[in-house]
Amino acid sequence: MLRSIVLQSRWWVALITASLALPAFAQLEITISSGSARAIPAAFVPFGWQGAPGSTAPFDVAGLIEQDLRNSGYFEPLDRRDMISRPTQAAQVNFQDWRIVDVDMLLIGQMTQTGTDQFEIAFQLFDVIRGTAIVQNRLPTTRDRLRADSHRIADMIFEEATGIRGVFSTSIAYITEERRSPTDRMFRLFVADADGFNAQAIAESRQPLMSPAWSPDGRRIAYVSFEGQQSAIYVQTLRTGTREVVSRRLGINGAPVFSPDGNQLAMALSLNEGNLDIYTLDLATQTLHRITENSSIDTEPEWSRDGRSIYFTSDRQGSPQIFRVDAQPGSRAQRITFEGTYNTRARVSPDGRQLAIVHRNQSQDRIAVLDPQSGV
Repeated sequence: MLRSIVLQSRWWVALITASLALPAFAQLEITISSGSARAIPAAFVPFGWQGAPGSTAPFDVAGLIEQDLRNSGYFEPLDRRDMISRPTQAAQVNFQDWRIVDVDMLLIGQMTQTGTDQFEIAFQLFDVIRGTAIVQNRLPTTRDRLRADSHRIADMIFEEATGIRGVFSTSIAYITEERRSPTDRMFRLFVADADGFNAQAIAESRQPLMSPAWSPDGRRIAYVSFEGQQSAIYVQTLRTGTREVVSRRLGINGAPVFSPDGNQLAMALSLNEGNLDIYTLDLATQTLHRITENSSIDTEPEWSRDGRSIYFTSDRQGSPQIFRVDAQPGSRAQRITFEGTYNTRARVSPDGRQLAIVHRNQSQDRIAVLDPQSGV
């Protein structure tokens, strides 16, 4: 049975990387209405400040860490109004007090100014039940790095508490559409911090932009553009802004995704036949291989973590379902979803053991998790 989570929001997003068609500057709101694990009760005490006389801390480090961890769904932060004390050093912590308010983890810290626009962040994370420190560190930082280093600390805490690598220091890519008039639209591809801050437009067009996909090293983005009234797949290097067309073949060029080694793209092409199939493209040699050959629509490819197979969406058996095929030409596709009338948009988990998919059952769309080996 598929395990599913209902997302009630103005928009839904997939984890790690997101491709959103939003009105420009709209605020994204997500409400997670159910989950499978109990959130960890935690307290994130405002950090102390040591700086020039009369000065105040330039950034609320503990506040951003709390926001990151709350949004993960794994933590239930204690409201600051309910904190019985605000320690900034280990000697000031009374674990019994925090046990009374049902806190399992406690974060304290202090920011010290070490020079012009230079600081040091010292922090400790405690296991309140055992009364021991489980993470402690000192990070030198600068004014323009305070937000990034706060995300970094949140990643450390998340991994220590869950055993899962944090994503708060990563970036997202998304697309906005600005409607200036019924006949005038502007599409923009943005890259932003994982929480939506520091958004920067890296491409814009009066024709649709679609399907941004990150390279494994985070240095390039592949996407679809309809510039010139023809779909084409571009690869853009973020540091330099340079981009190149890697596929502008006859028909549809869509759904690009990088292979785990970053050397290939899987994509959906129709060519002169007018029917979508899955292809792989070697970016260095421009060698194209056809992976599926079927009269149905095959689209939305996703590489397995070892690069040996590709998951994709196909309606070849009457309704959209997820299939798996070897990443070499000539292999036979195997259906892996059987529950529900609609399963699409497969995305592999970081450890490669599960798929997140869009699942429809009884006219309700859900984000579901599937073990591709067992089908459960």
